Amino acid sequence: MNKQHTVIDSPYGPLTLVADDGVLCGLYMTAQRHRPDEETFGPRDDARFGEAEEQLQAYFDGELKEFTLELRLHGTPFQRSVWERLTRIPYGETRTYGQLADALGNPQASRAVGLANGKNPVGIIVPCHRVVGADGSLTGYGGGLDRKQRLLDFERGTALF
Repeated sequence: MNKQHTVIDSPYGPLTLVADDGVLCGLYMTAQRHRPDEETFGPRDDARFGEAEEQLQAYFDGELKEFTLELRLHGTPFQRSVWERLTRIPYGETRTYGQLADALGNPQASRAVGLANGKNPVGIIVPCHRVVGADGSLTGYGGGLDRKQRLLDFERGTALF
């Protein structure tokens, strides 16, 4: 693997983008749970991330509702199936862990879905922030519950900046 990274500004703080042979494989927030050691990100290369930066900027500007970036997600087959399912949650909507488990054909797997969701390596683009508890409450989020609430408010058009 040939990894590179860059750091960009966002309304949610600095975001570290990581590519593996030019394909986005990581988007990490500061103080994010399950954030890999920075030594694994490879050298800084700001030139490799143009399309990702453009799509993220369009998202933050409220112009983009669905990302079309090629991703290389490193995880177990189950984790990758959860992350793929997250990309199907429409902008501005939420799903529960149980609904995701049902959609994967394993209604008893809501806890495993939650664990996989928490290890999502490409936050925002793979929208793990759109997953809530069975009662609609905010539950864990690797970037912090405040960021999760702000992302959900932003997508619902109720954000206060």
